[in-house]
Amino acid sequence: MTTMPADSPDSPRVTARHLYWQGWRVARIAEFINEKPPTVHSWKQRDGWDEASPSERVEGALEARLVQLIGKEAKEGRDFKEIDLLGRQIERLARVHKYQETGKESDLNPNINARNEAPRRKQKRNALDEEQLEALREAFFDSLFDYQASWYEAGQKHRIRNILKSRQIGATWYFAREAIVDALEHGRNKIFLSASKAQAHIFKNYIVQFVKEATDVELKGDPLVLDNGAELHFLGTNSKTAQGYHGDVYLDEYFWIGRFAEFRKVTSGMAMHKQWRQTYFSTPSSIGHEAYPFWNGEMFNKRRAKADRQAFDVSHQALAGGALCPDGQWRQIVTVEDAIAGGCDLFDLEQLRLEYSEDEFANLLMCQFVDDSQSAFPLTMVHPCMVDSWEVWDDYRPFAPRPVGERGVWIGYDPTGTGEDGDGAGLVVVLPARTRDEKHRILERHRLKGEDYEAQADFIRSFERCYQIDHIGIDVSGLGEAVAEHVEKWFPTLVRYQYTPDVKSRMVMQAQQIMRKSRLEFDAGWADLAQSFMAIKRELTNSGRQFTYTSGRSKTTGHADLAWATMHALHKEPIDGPAEGAWRSLMEMYG
Repeated sequence: MTTMPADSPDSPRVTARHLYWQGWRVARIAEFINEKPPTVHSWKQRDGWDEASPSERVEGALEARLVQLIGKEAKEGRDFKEIDLLGRQIERLARVHKYQETGKESDLNPNINARNEAPRRKQKRNALDEEQLEALREAFFDSLFDYQASWYEAGQKHRIRNILKSRQIGATWYFAREAIVDALEHGRNKIFLSASKAQAHIFKNYIVQFVKEATDVELKGDPLVLDNGAELHFLGTNSKTAQGYHGDVYLDEYFWIGRFAEFRKVTSGMAMHKQWRQTYFSTPSSIGHEAYPFWNGEMFNKRRAKADRQAFDVSHQALAGGALCPDGQWRQIVTVEDAIAGGCDLFDLEQLRLEYSEDEFANLLMCQFVDDSQSAFPLTMVHPCMVDSWEVWDDYRPFAPRPVGERGVWIGYDPTGTGEDGDGAGLVVVLPARTRDEKHRILERHRLKGEDYEAQADFIRSFERCYQIDHIGIDVSGLGEAVAEHVEKWFPTLVRYQYTPDVKSRMVMQAQQIMRKSRLEFDAGWADLAQSFMAIKRELTNSGRQFTYTSGRSKTTGHADLAWATMHALHKEPIDGPAEGAWRSLMEMYG
């Protein structure tokens, strides 16, 4: 039997060192790598972990990750990109070491000598030359489906576009590309607004990725300020932070924004001058949402005398091809069927009909508004839970190795089924409230499709790397038992939920109580999670003797996977809320 060298990137000793530099305590490290705490303490003393400089700590982490990637047999495109990135970072560190020996700035930055020797000129930032801009334009137009081409054409003719759309047809992706091409060509400011700042930054990610792929230029900054003076801002719907800007406005998923009427005044004010354009696009929510009168023309007519009011036809038949309406807005409805007819080949329509109930299919993909009067979780109940997480959660670090440190989380999972009636799986990660005054926070939500039981269990286990898991709840009433058996091997305290009308009723009532008391929050950009809750309805069982809760697909479990997964997590809490002082005892135990 061979022994792994102590300095091997995969050795427990090196792993322990990196975890210590990430802020882990020795006791937790020992538990994670299955070693005795005194052993880890001795490594810490002998190897001088505390004496290592910041550059040494970073260099060690880079080396370990690079060796791991190089040793990977089947590499993906992102692996090669990461290898290139890490290689450049190691090169930079080598320059830092040389600079520390010589003190010459030219060793730190080789461009200094060339810059001193060449004629002085202003260095351009976020700039494309004519050839690069032409390549970007060509890539933009080559990527368009027919309905996206109609959006572009409407944008050249009309100042206000208002689009009701199916999910996942590439609207945010398209408008991000449209905006950057126009900003580079004409120097017009762009303001991207969404239900949350995290959601708005999806625009930025699309823009940076598009320009990098088409021209090999990496745009930097927040806001993005182009060389021609155009500014691109990415904002949530906090009206205080959204004021004071001017430019073309893109408002994403506006049917899921709270206090829409108030915020629309701010939005329209930023694009009041005739040179600026306004673009509104969203999947539909409830007919009771504040934005519905804005969509159907009622808001326009309400401000006018009866004699001056106009008829609005906002039916799919009238707007499938796009139409200019009496209020000067160009409106269009693009269903998933319209998208497929327009060249979008990303959907398997028959499979989608199997995965979603009729009501969900109509709402998510066919642009039909929900009448949530019969919903167990109407929009008026769900909306207060939707917050701008980047603005509100100051103790959550989503990009850190341990986003909430050593605080425990609860995981809820609604497994995928098989066969013709199989639906997708949903998983949520909840940071539980420690007191009755705190709120439960949904940190992550994920949907899986077409995975086998072992793959689903492996996906659940992957969250061990980022979180201290205190609870996992899984529905086993259908085909989830196999997933539970796999998970139970490494998480013995797994809680199984065998669905009955009584069990489902208790879960729903507990979630309703938590929401009514304003004790649940999730990112306002997660319209899919809100839709999942709204899809659950109270219905009679087949026997007609008692009520149960479904979303239309199955009388046993329904669909609404993300909502049920959330309830599997929240059910960990005692019915009367967290015990006061319990979390303090845990802090003392691990402190």
